[in-house]
Amino acid sequence: MNRFRKLQGEEIFWNSIREYVKEKDVVGKRAFCGSSDRLSLEHLFPRHYGGPDDEKNVTRVCRACNSTKGSKRPYEYWTTRRGLEAAKYDMPRLVEGKYLKFAYETLSKSGYLDFSIEKIREGLCPLCDLASLCEDQGTFQKLSPLCLDGATTIALRSQPENS
Repeated sequence: MNRFRKLQGEEIFWNSIREYVKEKDVVGKRAFCGSSDRLSLEHLFPRHYGGPDDEKNVTRVCRACNSTKGSKRPYEYWTTRRGLEAAKYDMPRLVEGKYLKFAYETLSKSGYLDFSIEKIREGLCPLCDLASLCEDQGTFQKLSPLCLDGATTIALRSQPENS
């Protein structure tokens, strides 16, 4: 979330995050679990929610992780798998880096990066389908990584080509 806020405030730019992610990437390991067995392509942001079918939105994962993730969005998946604290601090860097770039581009295009926290609460929270998970995690109407999943979903669904 700190990097997202710095991106939003233009204190840092995507290129600096991309370089950080590259340094953390472990060659030969798959995105979620590190396995190199039974690989498949995974859409980070599910097609079910409007995620594109392109290289910006896919990574290689083992088939077990692909099956477990299903149609969950990245922070939604990591929160349900390991809890919100793990979603904040332990998301695999390759996944998080690619996803943050995708989310940033989507939210920037929609104008949502200019929203204040209050405008997020009033304008996006009522439209978000992750309210029950936020309530379970004690973050309802509070800024959390789940907001990226929810806001990105709302932004994609509001784009004309996804209507």
